[in-house]
Amino acid sequence: MRKNYPSVDHYLSDQAVWQETLGALVDLLRQEDLEEVVKWSTPIYMYRGTNIIGLGAFKNHCAISFFNGALMADPQGLLTKPGENTQAGRWIKFTQTEEVQKLAPVLKAYIQEAMDIERAGLKVETKTVEDYVIPAELQTELDKDSAFQSAWDALTPGRRRAYILFIDGAKQSATKTDRVIKYRPRILKGKGMNDCICGLSKRMPSCDGSHKQLENV
Repeated sequence: MRKNYPSVDHYLSDQAVWQETLGALVDLLRQEDLEEVVKWSTPIYMYRGTNIIGLGAFKNHCAISFFNGALMADPQGLLTKPGENTQAGRWIKFTQTEEVQKLAPVLKAYIQEAMDIERAGLKVETKTVEDYVIPAELQTELDKDSAFQSAWDALTPGRRRAYILFIDGAKQSATKTDRVIKYRPRILKGKGMNDCICGLSKRMPSCDGSHKQLENV
């Protein structure tokens, strides 16, 4: 379950592993004309009312994320995609505070570029759900059941995109079909892959793991 932090300093004090490294990144960001807030339980830095940079702590690393990193020049080749299907965002991962200190001049330039991109009003041209081909295994099931087709059509574009990417991510056709069958009940309920279906989540509509308490009843 996500924690609510009243400030970035409270967030940092709660980081047992990456506190020093994240603190070094915070120090760099605080030197710029950015608004510092906490959203989604993580530090976010806004410029002219728009989220442009975020920080995150993970099991094996911490990271600074640029929300429109796909538009950045990246002369040092530091930016990578957080996920295979990420469109706009890019991040730089760190495992040592010394890495942040060594790259400080470069990071400052990257932060300035992120601000320049926002000032220029540039946006990443992202693919819409209509740009994705529905996997044949999913289309077969949709064609067989009009109720299933109607439920699919009623899903938000983001939910449909997540299902398409997940189903099509399987290598074997049989596995794709299995995924369609497994998630069919969710789709019929109008739910996305990560939506709560037990009604116990404190972060509706997303699942926060509260359903696990049912296993102990």
